[in-house]
Amino acid sequence: MITLRLSALPRGPVDGDAITPDTFAGRSPVEIARLPLGDDGGRLGDLFQVSGSPDDTIRLEGDCSRVTGIGQGMTHGRLEVRGDVGAHAGAAMRGGELIVHGNAGDWAGVEMRDGLLRVQGNARNLVGAAYRGGEKGMRGGVILVGGRVGDEVGSAMRRGVIAVAGAAGDLTGARMIAGSVFVFGALGVATGAGMKRGTVVAYRIGTAASPDGGGGRAGLLPTFRFDCVFRPAWIGLYLRQLRAWGFPVPAGTEGGVYHRYSGDLTELAKGEILAWTAD
Repeated sequence: MITLRLSALPRGPVDGDAITPDTFAGRSPVEIARLPLGDDGGRLGDLFQVSGSPDDTIRLEGDCSRVTGIGQGMTHGRLEVRGDVGAHAGAAMRGGELIVHGNAGDWAGVEMRDGLLRVQGNARNLVGAAYRGGEKGMRGGVILVGGRVGDEVGSAMRRGVIAVAGAAGDLTGARMIAGSVFVFGALGVATGAGMKRGTVVAYRIGTAASPDGGGGRAGLLPTFRFDCVFRPAWIGLYLRQLRAWGFPVPAGTEGGVYHRYSGDLTELAKGEILAWTAD
């Protein structure tokens, strides 16, 4: 395992996209220390003490909240961060595991293709989303966030699974094309705006069913239509898998029923928001 210990906190954002098992493969600690940090002429050794023996595992220690692009494009191996990370962590990942024992900045897992990204703390905006102007966000893999997230989680998502233990901001699942987003905390406004397909599973969304029996819930856009109340068998399989990954699925969520809303009616109307209600 190669260990990078932060020895100097950068004054501003530093491009750390060289920090991947792919880039480190076959390099000695001395060679790794000479790798560039972006285009400003800095080297990894200017910020980190590099030690260990090269293999498919990297550990970062220290506050890396100003280091961006950690794990960007990685295809294999394990990258563990004992601290916070900056923006674009795990961007365009194609495999392997990126484990953050802290918080993550904006764009975590943006346009991810495969692999596992786990953030033990909070993540900011656009988790698993598409870059501005991009048509497709996350296209495979798994993102697990143990805290809360900001706005537009799963925006333009094409495939994969995102699970959030805490609250999510506005526009969760906006412009989704496919995939599944689980949010166990409160949701912001405009969930699923522009959604074509895909599923948002919400465990705290608005109020109980409307008095007229139509199943309406506060917080949902009027372009979502109530369909039915049911118990989807597939959700139990997902919840068990989330627990197997070590995700903190709340007790009791295996039961209950789900109110299904289809939309967005301004698009294909083949997406769904499943709002859980305890028995």
